[in-house]
Amino acid sequence: MNEFFQQSVNALSLGSTYALLALGLAIVFSILGMINFAHSELLTLGGYALWGLTAAGVPFLFAALGAIVAAGLIAVLMERIAFRPFRGSGPVTLLITSFAVGFLIQSLLSLSASEEPAHAVAIPDWLSSTVNLFGLNVPALQLVTMAVTAACLAAVVLFLKRTLLGVAMRAAADDFDVVRLMGVRADRVVAAAFALSGALAGVAAVLAVAQAGSVDPTTGVSPTIKAFIAVVLGGLGSLGGAVAGGLLLGALEVLLQATLPDAWLPYRDALVLTLVVIVLLARPSGLLARRSTAEAAI
Repeated sequence: MNEFFQQSVNALSLGSTYALLALGLAIVFSILGMINFAHSELLTLGGYALWGLTAAGVPFLFAALGAIVAAGLIAVLMERIAFRPFRGSGPVTLLITSFAVGFLIQSLLSLSASEEPAHAVAIPDWLSSTVNLFGLNVPALQLVTMAVTAACLAAVVLFLKRTLLGVAMRAAADDFDVVRLMGVRADRVVAAAFALSGALAGVAAVLAVAQAGSVDPTTGVSPTIKAFIAVVLGGLGSLGGAVAGGLLLGALEVLLQATLPDAWLPYRDALVLTLVVIVLLARPSGLLARRSTAEAAI
């Protein structure tokens, strides 16, 4: 029973990071219909911001807040410089642009960090400690990850439902053209979507870098690929599906890590993808595929 609860905490902690990244991807996709593959660089740059601020002597909590703000601002700049000029060009052009932006940032980071690929980030002792919870010694970082993720998800829900800008974003996700005809500024809605997506990537960066203890130019690649899988698993365009897909993907990884024989562990990710494919064969549109307004009214 203790092993079950321990692995459940591990699954929730890992799935929480995937859920944050998947939600950020889904927010941009729901409005623009594109997957931003440069999202991984937002996580990486957020990690570098955290490293730079802590190395400058800024307390960790303030450095974490700075990293989140930095990731959000970089996302807005990314949209303004790289994506806005191609906004009417179709999803393929936007997809290629996102790849180009991602490779450019990763190449620049690799060139600038060639002498020292990984930079250690100082993690406070309280975050590296363990907490006795119902007889289990649970890492404090895992509890913080779950609590922060829950708070972020609640904040996103409140923002989308209780603010004018959030309502405009939800309306744009249903029918962007109609929203523009009603006088809502498209640039403002899209910039807000990127800012929110970048801020979520910044939160994920703080949690991921705190877990790894260092940051390098490829820090964001693997988690973002997993987040993209989670978005597809949950249903493209569905914000709730993105969160559910991230949590489920984390649970699958931890379950296989705990149950597979040692000889099979190198094939864990392949087995996870196989299970995802099986789920998508049964539900091609994802677990919680987003319905259109017309479908929802029936």
